[in-house]
Amino acid sequence: MVHTISADHLSIERIGEIIEKGYKLELSEDSRKRIIRCREFLEKTIKESKTPVYGVTTGFGSLCKVSISEDQLSQLQINLMMSHACGVGERVPNDIVKIMILLKIQSLSYGYSACKIETVERLIDMFNNNILPIVYMQGSLGASGDLCPLAHLSLPLVGLGDVEIDGKHYTGQEMLDKMGWEPVKLGSKEGLALLNGTQNMAAFGVWCVLQAERLSDWADKIAAMSFEAYDGRVDPFTDAVHAVRNHWGQRETARHMRELLEGSQLTQTPKVNVQDPYSLRCIPQVHGSSKDTIKYVKSVIDIEINSATDNPTVCPDEGLIISAGNFHGEPIAQPLDFLAIALCELSNISERRIYKLVSGTRDLPSFLVAKPGVNSGFMIPQYCAASIVSQSKTLSTPASVDSIPSSQGQEDHVSMGANAGTKLYKVVLNTERVLAIELFNAAQALDFRHQMTGLKSSPIIEKIFSDYRKVVPFIEKDEVMYPNIHKSVEFLRK
Repeated sequence: MVHTISADHLSIERIGEIIEKGYKLELSEDSRKRIIRCREFLEKTIKESKTPVYGVTTGFGSLCKVSISEDQLSQLQINLMMSHACGVGERVPNDIVKIMILLKIQSLSYGYSACKIETVERLIDMFNNNILPIVYMQGSLGASGDLCPLAHLSLPLVGLGDVEIDGKHYTGQEMLDKMGWEPVKLGSKEGLALLNGTQNMAAFGVWCVLQAERLSDWADKIAAMSFEAYDGRVDPFTDAVHAVRNHWGQRETARHMRELLEGSQLTQTPKVNVQDPYSLRCIPQVHGSSKDTIKYVKSVIDIEINSATDNPTVCPDEGLIISAGNFHGEPIAQPLDFLAIALCELSNISERRIYKLVSGTRDLPSFLVAKPGVNSGFMIPQYCAASIVSQSKTLSTPASVDSIPSSQGQEDHVSMGANAGTKLYKVVLNTERVLAIELFNAAQALDFRHQMTGLKSSPIIEKIFSDYRKVVPFIEKDEVMYPNIHKSVEFLRK
């Protein structure tokens, strides 16, 4: 399967499909012409211009006043990559690295970056051969774009840095030898074209949005199971309630809950309790708010991945080379922070439902075990969930409100968008774990509700319950719990 890189709109869903199904990439003829035309314009301008052009015939950052001679322009690009590759910490996951490569190719293909066609084609070769540069999570300020991680991404083009191929580690030179490739000979401005840009932040954004949509759907399904196990009242999901407030996410969640619970015998039984706790009664309002946030963040990331974000911007049609600030990550840094908050809230309310299920109320046994006392049952999974939620609350403190000047004050305001992305990544994983723990508890509680009433939940919930029970059994007495939690996480990823 092949995906053609073009100026046509690239959706987040399409990126997910390309990565998941292992598509190969190729350049459209229009993209080839755009890239070549822009490069020719830049080279012509360099020959004819009598004034320095930032990043093309000058140094970078606060060294913008230092002119570079023509015979040093190629070395300048390699020096830029080497000096900027200062990443530390954990590795960026391979799927996100692959998205980074795709987004860098897409951005260069618009013909505003003046990269040589050979450089773009080598990036495509790396993508198609699943050659994944080793990139680190820490090191980017989010302006001038993701300099540090993109330096690591680009080093293998010239035989430097490190890569992973089929799970094995190679140096950049070993990779070239293995593939029978010569190092790319970078021309003027290409180092900036490769290193400037928001592809690291945006790649985290794409991956996290895809996961957020999946987890939002699971949050509703798991909440519905908890709702049934806790003998909740279905009235708060009535559309008339939500029509008078009319937030899209709220109405969509209420609709989804009605759909999930349709045909349930348990919802039809007379209820002793006049009201449910907020963690059940306000599922539409809380889950819905997160849905609204996911939808908004997706719209921003969608714009970003269809943009040219390096600097300077080369505009052949206008005959201009303009040093500006499209590399600044602020437009996506704030939304990435916002998405972390939204996902944190999904885990926050999920943990509260876990607490209710183990609290020994609504005729459920304390800690969801038949003989509490001698058995601790599900006491500590709730502790675990609480610990994870607490960490996510800390991680949800916005990164985008911080800025530390760099480059001798030339880059005096930065977005910290890369930190927003890496924090969000951790919140995504944390939210998945908490939801998995809620599912572990909800299925246990629903088993007890089945035993007490002889009644069934809806066909949708019973199907999820049945599929889950093939992986995680009912807990009769105390046993080692962590394997069941790990299996629950894997269940959510199927």
